[in-house]
Amino acid sequence: MYPDVDYSMLNFTTPFELLIATILSAQSTDVRVNKVTSVMFKDMNTAEEFAKADIKTIENYIRTVGIYKNKAKNISATSKILCSDYNGEVPADIKELMKLPGVGRKTANVVASNAFNIPAIAVDTHVFRVSNRLGLADAKNVEKTEKQLMENIPKERWRKTHHQLITHGRALCKARGPICEECDLNVVCEFYRRDHD
Repeated sequence: MYPDVDYSMLNFTTPFELLIATILSAQSTDVRVNKVTSVMFKDMNTAEEFAKADIKTIENYIRTVGIYKNKAKNISATSKILCSDYNGEVPADIKELMKLPGVGRKTANVVASNAFNIPAIAVDTHVFRVSNRLGLADAKNVEKTEKQLMENIPKERWRKTHHQLITHGRALCKARGPICEECDLNVVCEFYRRDHD
């Protein structure tokens, strides 16, 4: 259904920009984050620049993004750690990424996959919902969903499938009011079968 899926809905030119954009995307939309970063990254877009910036300055840029005060603290702290421990570079390793403030498993997987082409499946709300509805996973939380998807999908397809699931969740398999009748996958979908048996 989505052969030419867009690999990143977030706009970025470097791994650092993607890391910051992904931290900002928690409890926010990619559209909102892209608006914020399109302005902010013109003024500062390196770990060094963010590490030197006052937290209030960061807050002013990201004020329209949810939980911005907390995100500003995490962005500042992460930038300082990148400068002191990683020579200002974003590590290309999921475990190392997860050591950074404000970076959980989902963010680490997004950065690893999209900035470094490392096979990973980031389970956001769309991936969680769609994969469990379709029957690609049968899990109550994101960690188990990720593990099951990694078992059920060939590794070379993780990146693409992750983005296809997000796209499908936004297009048809919505949280409320999924458009099952228009979905090509309804013939194999557990959720659809349960509702139409």
